[in-house]
Amino acid sequence: MTVLVVMGVAGCGKTTLGQAVAARMGWEFGEGDALHPPANVAKMAGGTPLTDEDRWPWLRSIAAVIDGWRAAGKSGVVTCSALKPEYRDILIGDRADVRLVYLRGDKALIAGRMAARKGHFMPATLLDSQFATLREPTADERPIVVDIGPAPDAIAETVLAAIA
Repeated sequence: MTVLVVMGVAGCGKTTLGQAVAARMGWEFGEGDALHPPANVAKMAGGTPLTDEDRWPWLRSIAAVIDGWRAAGKSGVVTCSALKPEYRDILIGDRADVRLVYLRGDKALIAGRMAARKGHFMPATLLDSQFATLREPTADERPIVVDIGPAPDAIAETVLAAIA
């Protein structure tokens, strides 16, 4: 059993990659954004970055999904920005069967993708705050680090090779 937490700033492709990996492996998929309380969504949609206090309940909700899969013996992929080590501690902590996948990308590339997407609550104006908050995972977090430049299928193959 394995659970992957796909992390990175808004617009880096967490959902696209997470769905691709989950589909190929026959695993569960969880969209972290769907677990935000309505107040968080409204705040972000209004152009205001979340604070740590806004994020704690959301992170605990995602951790509960992870723990539910683990208790049921199911593998899965969940998305979450997980921008700081203390957020990742809530999601992964000492769970040896939970791996971090960090989607690393150039701000200009991600801004272009965000400008092109439709129907998402996160405005491109919050990208700077995402990068300002981001603390890239360190080696002790055992991240699978992938560049977001290649096509989604190629990124999915890189992740699958890393967990094989």
